[in-house]
Amino acid sequence: MSTITAAAAGTLTIGGDLTVNRLGFGAMRIVGKGVWGSPADREAAKNVLRHAVASGVNFIDTADSYGPNTSEELIAEALAPYPKGLVIATKGGLVRPGPDNWQSDGRPAHLREALEGSLRRLRLDRIDLYQFHRPDPKVPYAESIGAFAELQRAGKIRHIGVSNVTVAQLAAARAIVPVVAVQNRYNYEDRSSEAVLDACERDGLAFLPWAPIGGTSRLKAQTLERLAHEHGATPLQIALAWLLERSPVMLPIPGTGSIAHLDQNLAAAALHLSAAEFRALSDA
Repeated sequence: MSTITAAAAGTLTIGGDLTVNRLGFGAMRIVGKGVWGSPADREAAKNVLRHAVASGVNFIDTADSYGPNTSEELIAEALAPYPKGLVIATKGGLVRPGPDNWQSDGRPAHLREALEGSLRRLRLDRIDLYQFHRPDPKVPYAESIGAFAELQRAGKIRHIGVSNVTVAQLAAARAIVPVVAVQNRYNYEDRSSEAVLDACERDGLAFLPWAPIGGTSRLKAQTLERLAHEHGATPLQIALAWLLERSPVMLPIPGTGSIAHLDQNLAAAALHLSAAEFRALSDA
């Protein structure tokens, strides 16, 4: 096991009562190819989850659409009953007709059904952080968020998050229900959600960057590579360190199906960029 744990990244408190280490784990990559079906080796996938928790990760992000259902099932098989302090965040609002096929479904009836399914698969009575995966253009946004508010009042959701939103959509959701976290695509090369991140930092909302190290496209930049060489690290580790330095509300959730890759990601928690290095990366 790596001697560096997720605790090296410091902590973040979500919603006032969920304090987690600031390097989480995204559980999309533990399922089959195309984010579809079971992984080739279910036991290996569960060992990755167990290793993450043993290495200080106490925030795991998943969704009913990962598999679909498979990621949540693996998490429960590997980790339930959950250790104290472990936060399992999941999402609803996308359906999967097939591999690499993602379709929105923000109908309140679907969201209620999706939440009940997540509760069963995760073996929980309440989801600590339940997130609306993506606005559905076919359904008024207020209706979808209203369903989340009802489920929270019913005691089935502790805190609510939104994902893949604009600043205006975030504001619209917050006018209906307290929102404690936002999950948008954001990484060293893709900073299109900068304004949303700024809004989260201003109001103390957690910001979960998905694809924090570029997703399927490898991050490449001369400054990343130069600093990686100087720190004895990889460019992806420098990119994660940059995210952690970018904002105190940042909670990266890099995912992997490999223990070796997980340890490489965790090592980024202990990387410290100087102010000059951070500026050089930010301005590149």
